[in-house]
Amino acid sequence: MRIDHVALLVADLERAARFYEGVLGLTRLPRPALGFDGIWYALADGQSLHLMRLDDPCTGCTRPTHGGRDWHLALAVEDLEALRARLDAIGWAYTMSRSGRRALFCRDPDRNVLELSAR
Repeated sequence: MRIDHVALLVADLERAARFYEGVLGLTRLPRPALGFDGIWYALADGQSLHLMRLDDPCTGCTRPTHGGRDWHLALAVEDLEALRARLDAIGWAYTMSRSGRRALFCRDPDRNVLELSAR
């Protein structure tokens, strides 16, 4: 068994695209008409990330400060230090893994948590 795709909710597709493409460097995939707005991105080994344009059902909910204690999507990256430098350059908040692993946690513009770890 393997993950085919992960879906995240976003309120603004263009804002999300600036983060996922401009900051994380993901490549957009063709997407069939599904009756709702969204964007698909390629991940490794035929896996993909699906962004769905829907309002956040957790608006007003209290979420943990450290993303490692919240639900999250974990992605292995080729160059964690380069990604960290990009986040620093734009002032994007993140926390380092508390376990000592080479990983960081950040939230996308819609508060979805991403764990980004060194391969």
